[in-house]
Amino acid sequence: MHPLKSHHTFGLNASCNEITTVESLDGLLKTLNELENQSYMFIGEGSNTVFVDDYAGTIIVNHLKGISLFEDADFYHLNVASGENWHEFVVYCTERGIHGFENLALIPGTVGAAPIQNIGAYGIEVETFIHSVEFLDVATNMLGYFNKKECQFAYRDSVFKKDRQGERIILAVNFAIPKHNITVASYGPLLQLNEPTPLDIFNTVVKTRKEKLPDPQIMGNAGSFFKNPVIALHHYLRIQNDYPDIPCYPAESGNVKVPAAWLIDTLGFKGKQLGGIKCHDKQALVLVNLSQGSGRDLLTLAREIKSAVAESFDIMLDNEVRLIGRDGFVSL
Repeated sequence: MHPLKSHHTFGLNASCNEITTVESLDGLLKTLNELENQSYMFIGEGSNTVFVDDYAGTIIVNHLKGISLFEDADFYHLNVASGENWHEFVVYCTERGIHGFENLALIPGTVGAAPIQNIGAYGIEVETFIHSVEFLDVATNMLGYFNKKECQFAYRDSVFKKDRQGERIILAVNFAIPKHNITVASYGPLLQLNEPTPLDIFNTVVKTRKEKLPDPQIMGNAGSFFKNPVIALHHYLRIQNDYPDIPCYPAESGNVKVPAAWLIDTLGFKGKQLGGIKCHDKQALVLVNLSQGSGRDLLTLAREIKSAVAESFDIMLDNEVRLIGRDGFVSL
């Protein structure tokens, strides 16, 4: 068995049958051919994946690298391999005067994970700049290509999460960024900036994330554990009768988005500890590993939070992280 502690940022003690790294499409195809009819999981940096138990299969680690850039009169076009580190890609763009990604600075993980989750922060979601996604369909061993519409982007969601999950391995993401892109500074600490430049936004986002979120190198975590729920306006107004200070943000179709951290904090979970797992003292949405946490403790605490929120607010939280057990994906 091979230890997985260093292959996911939550750092739980888990293992798998084998670990292999791929650096090219040919290498990936060769590995998949060798693993025919065997269980495997394709991961990047493990920042959104938590191994809650030993995995009875092979872990394939994505080391596909490369960035190509060309431009026309109106857009910067970038083809980025899925194994590139996301924040390093944001820095790459910022240093070259390609603006738009600065709100998404310091989000952990790889470029390939970005469209799966439709990552977002501080008023921007990555779908804004995605032109298309290239992938390998493992069922047919054929290369595939989805344009933005076919990716079916939604809040922290995409076709890659909800349809044939795990059967499409993202190889590269194609971005198109307008040359005259307008900065977005309408959320959180960015509102305090006066006519900010893209670099101002980048620096503020990096500073804020470092202050609010624990460093997984020091305290194991996978960032936001739950999604912010989207609920109907009448549902929100009903809750507001009992909790007048409940915050919300506009969402699609007349719905509203409620901060999951507020729900969890209101119910007193911030700072709560179960075994080696704790609801972070500063950010209730982040569960942390205090070094000797177990998958069982994590699942128990997460399920307790989910149940309490459902009972108190009639809201069902969905986990943002991928939970992996012995036979694959685990549900809360």
